[in-house]
Amino acid sequence: MNKRLTLLSLVIILLCSKTAAQDEGYLMEMGLGGGGSFYMGDANGRLYNNTNGVFSVLARYNVNPRFSLKANLSSAGISGSTENAYGTLPGDELIFSRTLYDFGAQMEWGFCGYGMEGWNGNHRLAPYGLMGIGVTFAPEPEQNDFAANFPIGLGLRYKLSERVNIGLEWTMRFSTSDRLDVTRTDGTTLKDPFMIKGKGIKNKDSYSFTMLYVTFDVFKRPCHCNEEE
Repeated sequence: MNKRLTLLSLVIILLCSKTAAQDEGYLMEMGLGGGGSFYMGDANGRLYNNTNGVFSVLARYNVNPRFSLKANLSSAGISGSTENAYGTLPGDELIFSRTLYDFGAQMEWGFCGYGMEGWNGNHRLAPYGLMGIGVTFAPEPEQNDFAANFPIGLGLRYKLSERVNIGLEWTMRFSTSDRLDVTRTDGTTLKDPFMIKGKGIKNKDSYSFTMLYVTFDVFKRPCHCNEEE
């Protein structure tokens, strides 16, 4: 009887330690990212043409191993030229370059559970998809431009250690503005250059971020292993 009780106690301890390992983890990640940004619109029709730099501060709340909520604050450069546009635009060649600021929130869903590998089926390397909403602010040259944006994208993150994560993320951010491509301080823009009227996001400017990032886990999850139901 004593041997059976001892064996049962060992099994309970092992199960409890595994549950604690699953529960412990961390609630949030905070970190920095950087990479390339490019604009898509009347002054550019090719991916990664006129690539500029982007820098981002981000925070991620991990609801569970497959679902997260993320917020970002980013600064990025965008530029373009009608020489690289679809077709031939009327008038002289127009060139623009400006800086924009992006603040947004995204929902991320993993294609598999993310975390330290173990009995719970999590993986240290995990791909994910994302979508969300944000605000774009592009200051002068002509005037400040505010717009909403709708990011969609894909990412891949890897748990380098228990508290350190690295990732690669690509997003396309569809804005509600057609004035991101301001070209001169006299107010010349590429808004509707062919005078083709239309509605919807397809007639607006968009931009893309490709970033490498590193985050650090913070706020340890509570362990409920020894709590009685």
